[in-house]
Amino acid sequence: MRKHRNALLILLFLVASVAAPLVTEVPLRAQAPTAADLNAVQQIKDEGFNHSQVMDTMSYLTDVYGPRLTNSPNIKQAADWTMSKMKEWQLANVHLEPWGPFGKGWSNERFSLQAISPRSFPLIAYAKAWTPGTNGVVNAEVVWAPIQKEEDIEKYRGKLKAKFVLTAQPPEIPSRTEAQFHRLTDAELTEESTQPVPTARAEDRFARFLAQRELNQKVQKFLVEEGVAAWVEPSSGDDGTVWAQSGGGRDPNDPPAPTRVAVANENYGRIVRMLEKKVPVTLQADIQNKFYEEDLNSFNIIGEIPGADKSKADEIVMIGGHFDSWHAGTGATDNAAGSGVMLEAMRILKTTGVKLRRTVRIGLWTGEEQGLLGSRAYVKQHFAGWEPDTATTEKIKILPEHAKFDAYYNVDNGTGKIRGIYLQGNEAIAPLFSQWMEPFHNLGMTTLTIRNTGGTDHLCFDAVGLPGFQFIQDPLDYETRTHHSNMDVYERIQEPDLKQMVVIVASFVYFTANRDEMVPRKQLPKTRPKRTSPF
Repeated sequence: MRKHRNALLILLFLVASVAAPLVTEVPLRAQAPTAADLNAVQQIKDEGFNHSQVMDTMSYLTDVYGPRLTNSPNIKQAADWTMSKMKEWQLANVHLEPWGPFGKGWSNERFSLQAISPRSFPLIAYAKAWTPGTNGVVNAEVVWAPIQKEEDIEKYRGKLKAKFVLTAQPPEIPSRTEAQFHRLTDAELTEESTQPVPTARAEDRFARFLAQRELNQKVQKFLVEEGVAAWVEPSSGDDGTVWAQSGGGRDPNDPPAPTRVAVANENYGRIVRMLEKKVPVTLQADIQNKFYEEDLNSFNIIGEIPGADKSKADEIVMIGGHFDSWHAGTGATDNAAGSGVMLEAMRILKTTGVKLRRTVRIGLWTGEEQGLLGSRAYVKQHFAGWEPDTATTEKIKILPEHAKFDAYYNVDNGTGKIRGIYLQGNEAIAPLFSQWMEPFHNLGMTTLTIRNTGGTDHLCFDAVGLPGFQFIQDPLDYETRTHHSNMDVYERIQEPDLKQMVVIVASFVYFTANRDEMVPRKQLPKTRPKRTSPF
């Protein structure tokens, strides 16, 4: 989704984006769902609302297997369990499809961090991924070394060995005047349905991002050379919410990183204020992190319901979401929710036995959090990819499966119920989706928008001219509290919302799989300017 804190992915996509191409056909009047279609929808609703297994799936993915960082033992064990459930539901062609290389796996095996002087108090903190641990219990003084520009580095050279080092200013904690849990209002949905006219340029934001990343890389190199005990960084959250992502490289050839930890804003601010008062602070850390280098490739999880119509069984309708997560929470809203919804949709379609003329395939992706890597690899392997053409352009290489692909539906906007769907610039599909939404108006799905939405796996399909869609969802507390944070846990999942999502996804798949023609596509340009993004 529009993951504002995943700055690299969002900004790269914004810089690379161009106007949506023209559609390949004039929008036609769509036929309303037939009585048989509506009977199938009722079967889907009954199974999805009255016999749901989605929360049990959610608990296994989050409580039992926990965070699912790509190439970690957790994600591999969660994948094994997921495949066993797909086979139990009698899905066909269930397998792991490797892609890569991704890089090293990583896990945190033990973590404790607390102040021991001048007063003892615990810190809410988490190790950053792909960074080393402390090699046992370490007691060390804290140094406040604010580095805002490269010239600041020289002020601290030779002064930081074996110290816990703080280099960032404490983030400002906002005053809360509105609830952080929010459902879309009618006015907001109306606004969402309008076509925006681009004004702001992404290049400036991208340039600022690159400058900050370059500075961070120089600071990291400096702290490694200094031999610090750990680099202690503030989270941008508040109320004890900590966002912890990557702090080191996963490529075996990447430069070394120091031990890095993300600390709750309130704890970080307390330490900085004491140091500013010339009160010495000592921390104690015991951090055990482990790297896994036996297999640098990752995988996607694939399963199918074969099409019942011999003339259309080789045409594919896909659903999916990313299976990986970050590690501070248990990856519940991002994105066990999407994975659980798609798995439950497949179970319902199989259990109800509704007729599916085309083959329906699920893809659960890894490496999404590092740049849509798993879905991008899958699309390139099966459907199409962009290759260098000239010094300034790329050309598309189309594979035979491209012609047999119908549509892809993605869920990765948290746990909020579906309110509509992004058309991703595909004008011709609007009449179809408008008709398909009618049975779900009473469930709150009423909005179509020509807009696109970034930051998740449907982009990889859309980038090669395949119809790929993401649903509009109620934001709830996704961006404000759970996304990539230690609060991304089972308790934040909204069960009624997930059930609503499952019913809508399964029904859209049913409609797509049984339509006489495949859904309309946008026109695919044969070349494009060279891009800096993954797409």
